[in-house]
Amino acid sequence: MAVTPFSTRHWSAVETLSPVVAREVQNERLREQVAYLAARSEFYQAKIGDDLTTIRTVEDLAGLPFTEKQELRDSLAAAPPLGRHVAADDVVQVQASSGTTGSPSYVGLTAKDIATWCELGARALYANGFRPGDRLLHAFGMSKGFVGGLPIVQILQYMGIVDIPVGAEAGAERLLRVQADQRPDALIGTPYFLAHLAEHAPGIVGRQAKDLGVRAISVGGEPGGGLPAVRDKLESLWGATSREMLGGTDIACTYWGECEAADGMHFLSPDLMIAELVDPVTGEQVAPVEGASGELVYTALRREASPLLRFRTRDHVVVTGTDCSCGRTGYRIRCVGRTDDMLIVRGINVFPSAIRQLVAELTSGEMRIRPDFEGHSTQRPLPVVVEDTGVADDRRATLKTTIEHRVRSALNVKTVVAFVPEGTLKRPDHVKVDLVERVTA
Repeated sequence: MAVTPFSTRHWSAVETLSPVVAREVQNERLREQVAYLAARSEFYQAKIGDDLTTIRTVEDLAGLPFTEKQELRDSLAAAPPLGRHVAADDVVQVQASSGTTGSPSYVGLTAKDIATWCELGARALYANGFRPGDRLLHAFGMSKGFVGGLPIVQILQYMGIVDIPVGAEAGAERLLRVQADQRPDALIGTPYFLAHLAEHAPGIVGRQAKDLGVRAISVGGEPGGGLPAVRDKLESLWGATSREMLGGTDIACTYWGECEAADGMHFLSPDLMIAELVDPVTGEQVAPVEGASGELVYTALRREASPLLRFRTRDHVVVTGTDCSCGRTGYRIRCVGRTDDMLIVRGINVFPSAIRQLVAELTSGEMRIRPDFEGHSTQRPLPVVVEDTGVADDRRATLKTTIEHRVRSALNVKTVVAFVPEGTLKRPDHVKVDLVERVTA
């Protein structure tokens, strides 16, 4: 059954709680969650033991070890199908991660967990501009158990939104023809795939994407959706607002959402999760003040089947603000990449998404980094390939120099740009595109 929004501006009253009240709610629910773990989780009983009973406030979490992704893989391998960290018997649904950093994670959900995921997601998508009564074209992948599939459908139905679950696997032609026929006013998917769709609209349905009736777009699944060049391109192509959201399979489908101010994604759910910002090197907590950066670490609240305590995501974010004209009180972030994707060029840390943003400001061609070294560190210039989008011969050398100078100026990193024919690089679709392509012998 669909749920009624709290107000015209906010899905839930929780989004406007004062920091003091929000922390009181978190502390109460954290005590409930750790008591549940102490009674039901074999994984955390072994990992933390009696120290679980000493956790009374959010501040107490700082003394506990992180839960790492490899631990979950080991847990799944040791006790299939859902691992030693499963803590409920009444699982009704299982979701899987993409497995881009190893074997897929399998996450169990009880009926109450699904309701929690729906509430988390509704807050994010409402902030993005989706409203009950909307009709939506679903351009995330619908297969392989990804959370961009069925869980998004469940969230939208919870919100009273009609989902047309075509899925990215159907391809650009099918999606665009459904859009032209049905004219849904909302669209969801990865930012670069949605841009790819729009660019092909004239050739497939004979109309510009901006003439196909989309009012609001929500993007996620990869960094970059909130970058000005990417947002401007999407909004220009589709004639719609474009807002970013963020989530992750192990915790929930989506739970950060960008509002109409378009300056970062809000933390929306202190009653259902705890988000810590930590230094990626030391693991020490970082205060979420404007300009701060670090990795996100989550503790699930009100979670039954696959509860996690201090789960280290490796998502690296920058805090863009702590207050907002929309009235939401949760701080705002922009995700710049994954810490384990970061490259080090002559001692300078650089995220692949940062280079993509700079290239996107200068050309519409696909881009990849092709390291000619092992590991993540090099003393040599970083090899970058960019698709040639038909630039004239006399301008290609100028574009190469411009890209190299732009990256050097913005990031203090030297690159060597080479052009490849258009269509050479893998196109974005329902699977995340890896911006780093390792050179193999």
